Amino acid sequence: MTTYKYKARTAEGVSVSGVVEAYSEFDAVEQIKRTCPIVEKISEVKTSEKQHLDINEPLWVADKTLSVTASQFSIMLRAGIPIGRVVELIAGQSSDKLMKRILTQCSADVNAGYSLAHSLQKNGKKIPVAFIETVRAGEESGTLEVCFDRLTAYYEKAHKVKQKVRSALTYPIFLILLAVVVIGIVMVKLVPTMLELFGNMGQDLPLATRILMAVSDFFVNYWPFLLVGLMVIIIAYKLYAKTPGGEMNLAKLKLKIPVIGKIGIMNGASQFSNTLSTLLTAGLPMARVLSITSKVMDNKAIGESIEKLVVEIESGKGLGDVIKQNEYLPDMCKEMTAVGEESGSLEETMSTIGSYYDEEAMAASSKALQMLEPIMTVGLGLFIGFIVIAIYMPMFQMYGGIG
Repeated sequence: MTTYKYKARTAEGVSVSGVVEAYSEFDAVEQIKRTCPIVEKISEVKTSEKQHLDINEPLWVADKTLSVTASQFSIMLRAGIPIGRVVELIAGQSSDKLMKRILTQCSADVNAGYSLAHSLQKNGKKIPVAFIETVRAGEESGTLEVCFDRLTAYYEKAHKVKQKVRSALTYPIFLILLAVVVIGIVMVKLVPTMLELFGNMGQDLPLATRILMAVSDFFVNYWPFLLVGLMVIIIAYKLYAKTPGGEMNLAKLKLKIPVIGKIGIMNGASQFSNTLSTLLTAGLPMARVLSITSKVMDNKAIGESIEKLVVEIESGKGLGDVIKQNEYLPDMCKEMTAVGEESGSLEETMSTIGSYYDEEAMAASSKALQMLEPIMTVGLGLFIGFIVIAIYMPMFQMYGGIG
């Protein structure tokens, strides 16, 4: 609930002030009028929680937390525990601070008679819209336990896929960081010391040595400018990505990059299929399903292309017909969607397609990483080889002059 502070007058005309907790300002006024007929002023209290966000709090609720929470809801609701009490119990035992805070706030609203979906929408800004809308559909259709089962499976699957991606990226990232550290030490510490001797020889140095000396001198003397330039590029990229046009252009660009673009399209097909299956199982109408799905897509371009289908669905066309116009989803995904719709088993078909593209995206990612590792190894080897040649050539030249 929200806390409001107010100034009012009693029936006798006495001025009073205080605070009241209510779901909305209208409810707060109704409560105040029970004792003070004249409400002069009312405003929301800006709590310290709203004014000072916890810097350690994550930007969103993790998939694993959503899966565990949905499972707990399903189990407790099947046991016949009232929804208000369920929210209190899960909030009390949640180990995730963000989810605990959200459910604690929802608990007061639910016990006051408001729906769980409405409470989550108000308090759970960091909860995915697909989660909230599925809960809403479950409440409206009376199948909340089934919807929580579906959410459990959906977010558990999403968590496992992300874990596999993180695991696959661990070694390449470590290799990149190691290469950066090695190159930095070599160029800033080792090379200047060794080349200082050659610089005092008073003879013409080989081209490779002169290039290495120039690069090393740049790193030693201008590394602050290099760092500032890198920061400027990153900040400019972030600012551009936050603009509507910039976000869309970058999303389209990512889908056109070789290898990365293919992985992005497969991930998009996986997200589309899995989300569609979950929301359809919850009983939401197709237009609403597509609208929600477009908002949860990681890639803005794919999301907007799905949003464009809503108008045609609302005009009475079938999903199988309108999805063929989509330029980003793979042909097989579009064909299987049409087949699932025609056979009346769209939910099951989309679930199968989602699993297929999960595996395809993982396989494509693993293949790309397997290609990256030898490229990085060869590149680092060539760099070290160039340094060795640049250092040894003046030595051979010096020995030749002595001979």
